[in-house]
Amino acid sequence: MRRLIAKALLFIMVTLANGCTVQSNALFPPQKDEQTRIIFLVSHGWHAGIVLKRTDIMLSAWPKLRTFAHMDYLEIGWGDRDYYTSLDPGSGLAAKALLLPTSSVLHLVGFRGPPESYFLYSEIIMLELSVPGFEKMVRHISKSFSRDKFGFAVPLGHGNYGCSRFYASEETYHLFKTCNTWTATILQSAGCPVNPSSTMNGLMSQVRKFGEVIQEKSEPQ
Repeated sequence: MRRLIAKALLFIMVTLANGCTVQSNALFPPQKDEQTRIIFLVSHGWHAGIVLKRTDIMLSAWPKLRTFAHMDYLEIGWGDRDYYTSLDPGSGLAAKALLLPTSSVLHLVGFRGPPESYFLYSEIIMLELSVPGFEKMVRHISKSFSRDKFGFAVPLGHGNYGCSRFYASEETYHLFKTCNTWTATILQSAGCPVNPSSTMNGLMSQVRKFGEVIQEKSEPQ
C-alpha cells in the first residue's frame, strides 16, 4: 500500500513539474506605494494552511460564517473529506484519496493574536499581496464552499484543533488535485509566482523565494 502511494506521489510530482509554468501578471508583486494586504502560509508537516485577517475578507464575497465573528484571523485548509475529518485515517484512506475522485472539505480555524503566537512551532511565511490580488484570492476560496439556500456555508462538525470547523466543499479531491495543489492554486489566483506542488515542502520552498519567513519550524520543548 505504501509503495502504491509513493508511486502515485512521484507521478504527480513529475507531471506537474513538466507541465506547469509560472505566468507573469499584473497582480504580484504589489507596486510601490500601492495599498496591500498581508497573508501567511503556515506549514503543518503534510500540508500548508493559508491565514487571512478576518476583517480583510470582503463580506459580499464570503459565505456567512457566524462561528468566527469574534476572531482576528482565519486559517483555511482543504482536503479529502474522509481523510481530513478522520481521527485515525491510516493508509487505506490515504490511498483512496489519491487514487479515486472523492468529496472534499474546507477546514477553518479562528484565532486571536498574531499567527506566530498561535502556531508556536510551525514555519510561517508572510506574503504581501496587492488589494486586487487579495480580493481575487478571497473570491477563489469562496467558490470552494458549498452553501445552503440562505447563503451559509454547510458545517460538517468540529475541526482538528482550537476553534475550528469543517465545511462542505464544492470541489473534488483526486490524484491531480491534492491539498497542496489546491493551496498553490489559491496563491496563484492572487498572482503569486508558484507552480502547483504535490508536497508541502515543495510549496513552502517556492514561497520562500518571494515571501518573508517570520518564524522557522522548531520542535516543542
